[in-house]
Amino acid sequence: MAFRPSPARAPATLLREAKPLRALFGEALRLDRLQRLLESQLQPAAREHCRVASWREGCLLLIVTDGHWATRLRYQQRRLQRQLEAFEEFAGLLRIQFKVQPPPPPRHTPARTQPLSSNAANSIQAAADDIRDPKLRAALERLASRGPQD
Repeated sequence: MAFRPSPARAPATLLREAKPLRALFGEALRLDRLQRLLESQLQPAAREHCRVASWREGCLLLIVTDGHWATRLRYQQRRLQRQLEAFEEFAGLLRIQFKVQPPPPPRHTPARTQPLSSNAANSIQAAADDIRDPKLRAALERLASRGPQD
């Protein structure tokens, strides 16, 4: 028996028809809506530091980027809860929890290397010329080639 893959389908079709994807997409849309409502009630400076993580059983869980913002938001917790309860989506809000989760570190970018001066490149090449080990010699020659090309 030969394996025959199912034909490719458009993403919109998959989101409408596949039950697990449909549920996941629906939850993502719900969280996005809750996030926008939350941001409408936060101070502009706090918006980028606070994300809705979940909303279930009367508890709203917010992820905050650092302890400083968590403390500031805890001081405003009662006011924020009252304002959010006014929205239909947050009906039955009993408490707001804050969890601190720092943003992931930026992806590693290669360090910028200083260009070799022609004097340094010539010195490294001279050292490579006197080396008998072929691997070490090749490594030194690669390093020397980073100098200015004459």
